[in-house]
Amino acid sequence: MIEIGGLEKSTLIDYPGRIAATVFLMGCNFRCPFCYSSELVLPEKILKQPRIPEKVFFDFLKERQGLLDGIVICGGEPTLQKDLPGFIKKIKDLGYLVKLDTNGSNPEMLKRLMGQGLIDYVAMDVKSCKEKYDLAAGVKVDIKKIEESIETLKQGKTDYEFRTTVVPIVHTKEDILSLAKWLGPAKKYYLQNFRGEKTIDPKFENVKPYPKDFLLEIQKEISPFFEICQVRG
Repeated sequence: MIEIGGLEKSTLIDYPGRIAATVFLMGCNFRCPFCYSSELVLPEKILKQPRIPEKVFFDFLKERQGLLDGIVICGGEPTLQKDLPGFIKKIKDLGYLVKLDTNGSNPEMLKRLMGQGLIDYVAMDVKSCKEKYDLAAGVKVDIKKIEESIETLKQGKTDYEFRTTVVPIVHTKEDILSLAKWLGPAKKYYLQNFRGEKTIDPKFENVKPYPKDFLLEIQKEISPFFEICQVRG
């Protein structure tokens, strides 16, 4: 069974160029201190989070056929759910495109989904440069798995983007430049500005985001590494 912790019934921004709904799955293996989805990540909050039964979710999808183009599957970290392939197949059988949001820590599941043609678009969150990955993720990370997911996306036929939420006290300009050199050359990379709201580490709620001009300055420097490089938010 898939544990569904939330549903956004319509979004114009989560799936590029598509009208979509976003389904939030429970559980995550990272503890990014600046994450604002603690109810999907922290075990003590997951216990209190209301579940949406799969039947309710699929009844909603049947009602919206022809009105929505796609479904965004995010979390938490969706690839931790062993029943994910079957869940996505049921979505695809209803005629929807599927976008997966992932932290890239489970390249085996990513390859399986891509190999079976179950996902149409992948957005992978690259947390930081290699040297500071554990700091940004809040846990000890197997960087080889992250690199395997990166290479899988770069070499595969599934459309994808990489993205990084840029957070003061976590990322410096030099960190993002190092990250871009590690990641590139690649198709699409987006810098996303941090929002200080209900973060896993409460002290981040008082952290002011970088000015957009600062992110645009970085974007200009790293653009040569990517076909498309933009700032969001």
